[in-house]
Amino acid sequence: MVINQGGGSAAREEEARRVLKAAGVDAECTVAAPDGLRTAFEAAARRAPDAIIAAGGDGTIGLGAAVAIEYDLPFGVLPMGTFNHFARDAGIPLDIEGAAGVIAAGQTRRIDVAAVNGIIFVNNSSVGLYPEMIRQRDAQRRRLGRSKRLAMLIASLRALYHFKRRRLTIRIEGEQQPIITPLLFIGNNDYEISLFALGRRPALDRGELCLYALLARNRRQLIGIALRRLFGRLDQERDFIGLTGVKAVAIESPYPALSISADGERLHMATPLRYRIRPGALRLLVPALEVEARAAEETR
Repeated sequence: MVINQGGGSAAREEEARRVLKAAGVDAECTVAAPDGLRTAFEAAARRAPDAIIAAGGDGTIGLGAAVAIEYDLPFGVLPMGTFNHFARDAGIPLDIEGAAGVIAAGQTRRIDVAAVNGIIFVNNSSVGLYPEMIRQRDAQRRRLGRSKRLAMLIASLRALYHFKRRRLTIRIEGEQQPIITPLLFIGNNDYEISLFALGRRPALDRGELCLYALLARNRRQLIGIALRRLFGRLDQERDFIGLTGVKAVAIESPYPALSISADGERLHMATPLRYRIRPGALRLLVPALEVEARAAEETR
């Protein structure tokens, strides 16, 4: 198990060790700072364990998943982040005692991941406003010690004030579409957009990417979209362009490189940005009921 040190609290390590031991899992634990997580996962994988476990948030999980795929190892999750979107969508309990029980049961299911210029992500990636919000969020946390939620709220308001659109070209299977948008979103499988399931994914194994591009031209329109999304009243013709069922896409820009986000982390990448889905690449440890339900669905 690799634990994201986060704020450096020893309580996180103790809690992770305790719940795994209580579930009957004998795990070698490594605590790593955020910039040392990839190295820690690779060192763990070289010891040929029965599985790799990531204890942290979605960024930590994305790094661990990439190493698990590279070494073809089962992958377990202890959701210890702020939002834990991946665990939620994968059906993994958000309480770490329940997640430890899933790991102990040892049931796996193959799910998809996505990649941008070869870098794997498990949730989503974006170009535009969100990477800028992450930059400002992380700067506040370093300088002022603000919580992740508060820093993100302030960063959102600042990004709104400095509203900016990006000129991009989307290329899919030889076809191209120019677009000017403040935010382009690329998801690993399709994200629902509705009142009661906002931002969730009904499945992680359909072998597709989804793309959403906001159509706001100014701050006022962006605020309107945000309010309509809050109340479940988004209108695709007016508010955004949506594409689903995509296997691979190239995003071109007039600039040689762009700041993007991937699983909530900010990256700087050369353009074009080449996204693709990797169907069934990750062997995820999931609740036994998930495996049984999937088997029953496949036999129907």
